[in-house]
Amino acid sequence: MRQPETNAQRRARRVRAKLKRINKAGKLRLSIHRTNNHMYAQIIDDVNGKTLAFASTLSGELRNKGGNVEAAAKVGSEIARLAKEANISEVMFDRGSFLYHGRVEALAKAARDGGLVF
Repeated sequence: MRQPETNAQRRARRVRAKLKRINKAGKLRLSIHRTNNHMYAQIIDDVNGKTLAFASTLSGELRNKGGNVEAAAKVGSEIARLAKEANISEVMFDRGSFLYHGRVEALAKAARDGGLVF
């Protein structure tokens, strides 16, 4: 017997289904993940199965900044900077099962301010 889906699994499935429906041109995907202590963001090329840029609160000068809104905004700025270096300007935002507020919203806003279009 199958286990029932959790609300988070249902949200993630719904978000990914929408992204697949609108991604006919093979756009790159900005996928985020959040834990209690850290934020992660990566730009993924789903056609080739490659990660093109990655930033988190565990890397570089963001190390040990914690899981707060300011740290999430810095991760968003960093991923936008890395995307600009890789000549990436347009992505789709994949929030997974995370609701669009707080740290997720701060990361998205900082990435947009940094020049990413989604």
